[in-house]
Amino acid sequence: MTVSPVKPSPLGRGLSALFGDADTSYKTGAVLAAPTDAAAKSSGLQKMPVTWLRSGLFQPRRHFDEEALKELAASIRERGILEPLLVRRRPKGGANDYEIIAGERRWRAAQMAGVHEVPVLVRDLTDREALEFGIIENVQREDLSPLEEGEGYQRLIEEFGHTQEALSKIVGKSRPHITNTMRLLGLPEPVRQMIAEGKLSAGHGRTLVPARNPLALAQEIVRKGLNVRQAEVLAKKDQENPQIHKKKANASDSADVIALEKDLERTIGLRVKIVTKGKGGTLTLHYTDLDQLDGIIAKLRMT
Repeated sequence: MTVSPVKPSPLGRGLSALFGDADTSYKTGAVLAAPTDAAAKSSGLQKMPVTWLRSGLFQPRRHFDEEALKELAASIRERGILEPLLVRRRPKGGANDYEIIAGERRWRAAQMAGVHEVPVLVRDLTDREALEFGIIENVQREDLSPLEEGEGYQRLIEEFGHTQEALSKIVGKSRPHITNTMRLLGLPEPVRQMIAEGKLSAGHGRTLVPARNPLALAQEIVRKGLNVRQAEVLAKKDQENPQIHKKKANASDSADVIALEKDLERTIGLRVKIVTKGKGGTLTLHYTDLDQLDGIIAKLRMT
């Protein structure tokens, strides 16, 4: 078997490494100018029909705020797109088939604005690099929700073998920030939904991670409108006095079941949910794309 040499990654220098020194016209606030044929050939910069583009397989964002998109669309109508999208040719796709690595908000807003072509930079990226750049771009713009950010970090660790220390250098965030963000993924689904909807902040979520019954505490925090400091006090009292919540937590949220879920997640690289019902229950595996689904099916057929 021939092993392909590892391509040096430009990630240490951030997204600017992809744009190159010649692409100064795309700095923030600059006016979009069509490149010459020679410049496009050397830099990968070109205009591309919006119909040639698709959402990226490794897009870490799951939610796009409709009002924010409308505001961006209005800006695009007035000033155009000030920064190109980063794209790659879709694996096994046709000649006019590309996926977006960075800039999906701009692509969606451009369509809302009635723009038929967008500036793009075409790069030959591996799946790993595609996910890395997608996370970096969104983190730098603070476009990801805490849960989307945590899921992105988890995928980089589980699917591509990154360590938290390496991630901290790649995305420009501290290791404790990465650790605390990923801890939010261990919260029960209803609590994660509260965070996704903005009812709870990431700070609230972090106080709930060690709680015996995080859902009950989360509901109390929302009901009383507690700030993070007040939530910390409530969570501390909960840990010190198990009688605060007399109602038993659902067995699926018990410490043993959660620990088993996390152990399975580390082993198979997918998010796992276990719900017990009497002597039985359900085991749910969550996949993020069709490639992961194919992998699950292949592993099941091998057993």
